[in-house]
Amino acid sequence: MPDRDFWAVWRTRAEALRNEVLALYLAYRDPRTPWMARLWAALVVAYALSPVDLIPDFIPLLGYLDDLLLVPLGIALAVRLVPPSVMEDCRRRAQGVLSKRPLAAWVVSGVIVALWVVIALGVWRAAAALLHAKGSKG
Repeated sequence: MPDRDFWAVWRTRAEALRNEVLALYLAYRDPRTPWMARLWAALVVAYALSPVDLIPDFIPLLGYLDDLLLVPLGIALAVRLVPPSVMEDCRRRAQGVLSKRPLAAWVVSGVIVALWVVIALGVWRAAAALLHAKGSKG
C-alpha cells in the first residue's frame, strides 16, 4: 500500500499547480502583462482546465504525456513571459481567492469553458466562410 507521505506530496503538488493556473489566469487579466504573455497564459490555462486533451488519455503511455509534460512546460513558459512583479502579485491574489472562496475555482473553470466555446465558434465560422467562398468560385 502506498505510503501516506507519497499521497501528501502529490496532493501538495496538485494544489500548487492549481494555484499557479489561477495565478496565470489572473496575470492574463492584468493590464501590466504584455500581450504575448497574455495570449500564452490564456492558452495554457484553457488547455490545463479543458477536458479535451491533445493526446487522448486512453492511448497507452502517450495519453498522459500532455498532462505530465506539456501542461507543466506550458505553465513554466507562461510564468517566464509574465513580468515577475505581476506574477508575484497574481500568486498572492490566487492564494487569497482559493483560501476564501473555493467556489472561485468553479467560476474560473466556467470562464475557461466559455473561452473554449468562443474559440470553437470562431474556428467554425472561419471554416464555414472558407468553404462558402470555395463553393462560390466553382
